[in-house]
Amino acid sequence: MAELRRLGARSIPVLSRGDEWVFAQNISSVVKFLGLNEATGPVLSPGQLVRRLDLFLATAARIVPQMPDSQLATEVPNRPRSYRILSHHIFRIAEVFLSVARGGELTYEALAVGPTDDMDSFGSIAAYGETVRQDLVGWWAAQADRSGTQKVQTYYGEQTLHEILERATWHSGQHVRQWHMLLGMAGIAPDGPLSDSDFANLPMPSSVWDG
Repeated sequence: MAELRRLGARSIPVLSRGDEWVFAQNISSVVKFLGLNEATGPVLSPGQLVRRLDLFLATAARIVPQMPDSQLATEVPNRPRSYRILSHHIFRIAEVFLSVARGGELTYEALAVGPTDDMDSFGSIAAYGETVRQDLVGWWAAQADRSGTQKVQTYYGEQTLHEILERATWHSGQHVRQWHMLLGMAGIAPDGPLSDSDFANLPMPSSVWDG
């Protein structure tokens, strides 16, 4: 933490070399910082990413309510995050993306916003998630410019909308993977589970849970 404060970084991951540093949230930034000759950037088009994100949100809205409400306060493996917070976060990621796409700034604080008091069941969280999904579909249908080249502001620097869309997609998808596992731990078979092909060409973490 002292080193992060010295550098002036507000969050992690950070890659540093002496007094120079870069947020490692974006692989393109890392490649440029290291001077590597590597191709970077989203593999999937904005349209393909929206369809994937739509799939992840629809799947989450279907399988989140499968978890008994008695598990709302249960914490996930290796992290002090409740099932209630995690299930909400799946949808919050997409909600924040839409805010950024409409001219807002991507902040760490916005992503960390938790469920409101009335989201006191997995059913109510899924209902909220379905409204986010419908908003995503409506937003995309109304887009005249689907290139994703628009520049947006984030807490780790200026990025393209395409890059933020990819991040929102795999980030949400990773938490849906985790929810599949949590259901399995509870002895519940997910309704219409995702397959490996649904995550193809996304920079997914290799593990479902970090160490």
